[in-house]
Amino acid sequence: MKELKFRKANREDVEAVACIYEHVHDAEAAGITTTCWLRGVYPVKETAEAACNRGDLYVCEDDGAIVATAIINQLQVDVYEGANWEYEATDDEVLVLHTLAVDPAHHKNGIGAAFVQYYEDLAREMNCPVLRMDTNANNRIARKFYPTLGYREADIVPTVFNGIPSVDLVLLEKKL
Repeated sequence: MKELKFRKANREDVEAVACIYEHVHDAEAAGITTTCWLRGVYPVKETAEAACNRGDLYVCEDDGAIVATAIINQLQVDVYEGANWEYEATDDEVLVLHTLAVDPAHHKNGIGAAFVQYYEDLAREMNCPVLRMDTNANNRIARKFYPTLGYREADIVPTVFNGIPSVDLVLLEKKL
């Protein structure tokens, strides 16, 4: 692994991001990971296209190849309202990490942690002291990973998540 480069995605990156989504779906189908995402429902190429159009799709490059992606913005999921947050904040003080996906071929190389660090650095630049994200309650890897980076589970709420029914969504937060 060479030096990782993080940047805002452009239209030419959408196909590579969609491939990462498919690789994650393949890994889940093979029992390698448990994101609890649903192939053909979320995330899909249209997820990346919409985020790119909004200007909030980001990628991580390793030696010129896109190896990870995330959506970073101030759009809080509807179930965030009324959650048991420890850190109260106005909308403009919160930055949210959505759909962090590392290509399974690059797992265990520190890319996920580096992407979260990039997200935190971006929050500092944007003067957003409160960080929020979510994951499926069944995503054991994420639920072990995020606390090691200082995130606390604030709440678990049942919802239909991006078209995926019967999801218990774990809400996580951190204050910079």
